[in-house]
Amino acid sequence: MARIVDGYCQLLKLLIAVFLAVMVVLVFGNVLLRYAFNTGITTSEELSRLLFVWLTFLGAIVAMREHGHLGVDVLVKRLPAGGRKLCLVLGHLLMLYATWLFLAGSWQQTLINLDVASPATGFSMGLFYAPGVVFSLSAGLILLYDLYRVLAGRLKESELVMVRESEEEELLEELHPAATSASPPPGR
Repeated sequence: MARIVDGYCQLLKLLIAVFLAVMVVLVFGNVLLRYAFNTGITTSEELSRLLFVWLTFLGAIVAMREHGHLGVDVLVKRLPAGGRKLCLVLGHLLMLYATWLFLAGSWQQTLINLDVASPATGFSMGLFYAPGVVFSLSAGLILLYDLYRVLAGRLKESELVMVRESEEEELLEELHPAATSASPPPGR
């Protein structure tokens, strides 16, 4: 299962890179055309906006899989293993509920806007809401998989805290595993 999810995330990373490259070409080309030739690509801004929306939601899926979202871990990392496990399960259940709400809203908006054409490209405006559906389904499956791993006891104790308060703290812990954020800074 982990290989399937990892393969899916690799595909998403590739799509993100392609979307970003297309956005750069569209925006740069449009700027160049406007300044050099006093003309432009009519659909450039709308396509760039659509790609940016998709890029953002696909990136959020990858970040969720890699546990890259920032969170507050001050209390949780001080709890014993059982407390951390309980907090992780409760947190995942709450995220699953929020993901369900997001899925329901995104699905409704996609259906409502399916027959509405965007002004410049004529594409369905449902394409602007569809990434919410893709994100919700993907994030829900990732959360369920992580929840299964917790309940089946397949997580190491170090994996029970899935968020970090800051990226700098995570880098510091990787460089110096013995140093923890609970210890006072030098000189105090």
